[in-house]
Amino acid sequence: MKINKELMLYCPHCNKHTKHTLRNYNKKPQRGLSLGTRRHNRAIKGYVGSIEPKIHPKKLGKKQKLITECQVCKKHGEKVVGMRTKKKIEISR
Repeated sequence: MKINKELMLYCPHCNKHTKHTLRNYNKKPQRGLSLGTRRHNRAIKGYVGSIEPKIHPKKLGKKQKLITECQVCKKHGEKVVGMRTKKKIEISR
């Protein structure tokens, strides 16, 4: 799915429609010393097997998320593409 690199979108900080640049959302890896990771490691420490729930089949397509940046005030926001897409969003010129 192709989307233009620049779109006219509503900016809540400027309170009007301005040009926004788009880029893909990249999820960052989890921190190894965060509280949830430490709690999970403590829970599975003495077990031979896993205490995780069973893995369910994944959905065929995910909702894609884009990061928008206003060219006037340089504030960032998120835009979720409403439909499930099987392929990643490609940002073209």
